[in-house]
Amino acid sequence: MALEAILFEELQQKKISHLIAGSDIGSPSLRVFCHCFLMPWIELISLLAAACVAGVINAVAGGGTLITFPVLILFGMNPVEANATSTLSLVIGTSGSIYGFRQHLSEIRPWLASFIPVSIVGGLLGSFLLTHGSESSFVRLVPYLLLFATVLFMIQGVVRRWVAHQLVMEAPQSQPLPSGRRHLIAGMTFHLLVSVYGGYFGAGIGILMLATLGFLGFSNIHQMNTLKNLLGSLINLIAAIWFTVHGLIDWPRMAVMTVGAVAGYYIGATYSQRLSQEKVRYLITATGLIITVAMFWKLR
Repeated sequence: MALEAILFEELQQKKISHLIAGSDIGSPSLRVFCHCFLMPWIELISLLAAACVAGVINAVAGGGTLITFPVLILFGMNPVEANATSTLSLVIGTSGSIYGFRQHLSEIRPWLASFIPVSIVGGLLGSFLLTHGSESSFVRLVPYLLLFATVLFMIQGVVRRWVAHQLVMEAPQSQPLPSGRRHLIAGMTFHLLVSVYGGYFGAGIGILMLATLGFLGFSNIHQMNTLKNLLGSLINLIAAIWFTVHGLIDWPRMAVMTVGAVAGYYIGATYSQRLSQEKVRYLITATGLIITVAMFWKLR
């Protein structure tokens, strides 16, 4: 009887939803609100919780898409629309993360002129590939990219010291400076590939970005997280605009997830800074390994 009651309630909600969608009363924002209000409570709570957890993970290391994307698939969305909806909800939520790291914004300002153009170009290219190409072949590479990035992040201290020794230049621990022109070009090239991946799918992009920043000589984990969140937001914003123009967004679900994402980003950005840098690095490494295992399991 309980199952029949639930099914009957869902059927009634679907009927009302179809009536709202087909009517010409109210503004688009009112229709979105009505759809959210009529959403089954289990779906509403699941989307809120998934987006909040994803926001916390993205603020600390990245990889929140691996939570929001499967949840949207679970509730019946096709993969492309689920990816687009997840991207837009999380990019709006990054405002909480950027605010949480606001005291470090002045420290990373000198790097923005180098990173922003590369992020825009890569985000546009990745978004174009998703809407005009095959997703399956690129997704198969994702676990290997994440594994590579996590290992690189784990050994970044050794790599940085080796590069500094080779160029007879030790980067000051307090200043995020590159160790040479070729070093910078290599880092920017890798960041371009990361940006393309971010515009295409984006799961675990934070780990890839942190690996790039570590290779470039950054040593302060909170500065790295600030730059990672800012650039990741830009890449996702480019992708979100592209997906919106192509009509791939489920607006009611996006609205619900945005609320959870804003809270999650702020919580992650605020409380991660209360931990020591060593503990945050351990957390980021663990997150990268978990995401990698999850992606290998998903594609098995």
